Amino acid sequence: MLTTHTATGSQQGQIRTNSNFFFRIKSCIIHLLMFCLQISQNDIACSSWLCLYVLRECRGFISLQNRTFIIEPAPGRDTADHFIYRGEELTLPSGSCGHLSNMSTSAPADPLENPFQSFHSRVRLLSYIQQRHPSKCTQRLAEIANYVDKFYRALNIRVALVGLEVWSDADKCPITQDPFNTLHEFLDWRKVKLLPQKPHDNAQLISGVYFQGTTIGMAPIMSMCTVEQSGGIVMDHSENPLGAAVTLAHELGHNFGMNHDTPERGCGCRMTADRGGCIMTPSTGYPFPTVFSTCSKKDLAASLEKGVGMCLYNMPEVKVLYGGQKCGNGYVEEGEECDCGEPEECMNPCCNATTCTLKGDAVCAHGQCCENCMLKPAGTMCRESSNSCDLPEFCTGASPHCPANVYLHDGHSCQDVEGYCYNGICQTHEQQCITLWGPGAKPAPGICFERVNSAGDPYGNCGKDSKGSFAKCEARDAKCGKIQCQGGANRPVIGTNAVSIETNIPLQEGGRILCRGTHVYLGDDMPDPGLVLAGTKCGDGMVCLNRQCQNVSVFGVHECSGKCNGRGVCNNKKNCHCEAHWAPPFCEKTGFGGSIDSGPMRLAGTVVILHS
Repeated sequence: MLTTHTATGSQQGQIRTNSNFFFRIKSCIIHLLMFCLQISQNDIACSSWLCLYVLRECRGFISLQNRTFIIEPAPGRDTADHFIYRGEELTLPSGSCGHLSNMSTSAPADPLENPFQSFHSRVRLLSYIQQRHPSKCTQRLAEIANYVDKFYRALNIRVALVGLEVWSDADKCPITQDPFNTLHEFLDWRKVKLLPQKPHDNAQLISGVYFQGTTIGMAPIMSMCTVEQSGGIVMDHSENPLGAAVTLAHELGHNFGMNHDTPERGCGCRMTADRGGCIMTPSTGYPFPTVFSTCSKKDLAASLEKGVGMCLYNMPEVKVLYGGQKCGNGYVEEGEECDCGEPEECMNPCCNATTCTLKGDAVCAHGQCCENCMLKPAGTMCRESSNSCDLPEFCTGASPHCPANVYLHDGHSCQDVEGYCYNGICQTHEQQCITLWGPGAKPAPGICFERVNSAGDPYGNCGKDSKGSFAKCEARDAKCGKIQCQGGANRPVIGTNAVSIETNIPLQEGGRILCRGTHVYLGDDMPDPGLVLAGTKCGDGMVCLNRQCQNVSVFGVHECSGKCNGRGVCNNKKNCHCEAHWAPPFCEKTGFGGSIDSGPMRLAGTVVILHS
């Protein structure tokens, strides 16, 4: 039996769960202590977690052990009427929020067999686009974001919705049935138009356009936080917003560096395939997956270790969070001294969860610069460098939070001048070869890149042109196309459906040279990961950008570093990060090191002895 309780414990309603259920709720309050479900006469299971979106109606799902139950309003009835049904009973009506909206849904014979009776929508959406009901599309997007946030909490990641835009008059970038072209156009619009106006970490386009083939979403892999590619496109393919939420979580996973859960990877998933499986499965259907596999967790850890997601260590600006302020949402907002979540889940000894105020003599409750409810001294390191392109951060002594993450300016040399820093990562051909082929792999000679990538076919190219055709690489851009390697394992080790493409090139002086490329069957939702990554060194003073080998001066790193007086380096904010005994902003006076962004490098009172 499912029982809902208010914050004070008063019972609101009871439902027996034989199949789909119809019930009426007087109020929907998230302060729920527990949901218990009577599966049979002697089988009672309690939920591991609950996800609800609350406006005038209750929408969400309950995860009970290895099963999922959907809760949503009953269409066409009183706002207090709701359905609850098993996730595997969710069906796919033909109607959806989208550009191609002349669709209808045949009514089921029994209204209790399908909760979507007599309900189909005619909307135009992008992020979210529609004409007749902007408020409904806005609500739907908020529901989707709520689901995605819940999925990622299990990975210790919060997804905060800082902006939501409805394109009701016209598309701001071309949206077509070609997913590759749509993704390219959207990411380009994001870079040029959206990012300068609205700072954010990642943007996702939700559209009702039916993409070609079986594609329902697409995103570049390992692109989180990048200016050029931190985003994806999602088709709103299901009447229930949970469908689009799962697809969005999947594409966001690719941005984080997660690959598909293919059989050969041997991924562990606590949900069986007949109950949805895991989110990064190559193709999703009904019931929808709501959990991540062991492979996804390993992929995420490996990506973060490489420097993917450098922007994610910063707290979002709470004033721009979508949905308004609420004590108990885990974000410290205006008028709050702390926020440790709902009273039932708060474990913070410094914060009163009911009032979102500090307890007793506590000075702080959150942050890496808060310890035992007190501020740590200035100069205490709160975030180490994660790689050769990252910079450390230090407590300021005035805030409980570690300063926002900063890293070396794009174009700084790294790994003994073998590469250049780009978005906080040292990009090299060698590292990409190791990622594809394992230890012992190295880049092939330049002739391999030139010969193979001049073909302009699936196995050698510089990406796709605006018409979706494979583009030939010009000789100067060859090292920015499909990566060519030597050595390593017998086959690619990236754990997906990848095959080796080997090319033997005869040499004028006799003999042959072996070039090893990859062709990866990752599904229809990912651009080719066998292409050289942006920011990779392609020659002395040259770097790959937009599949072209360009001069590193395009980043402006030398002009920026010139103002640091030879006693510091330039960070991604274009400010000097000074050596330990010099003071920002220009490292021209003695001081405590660091930058105006990262805090002081050493504790006040620490003596630094300089040897001549």
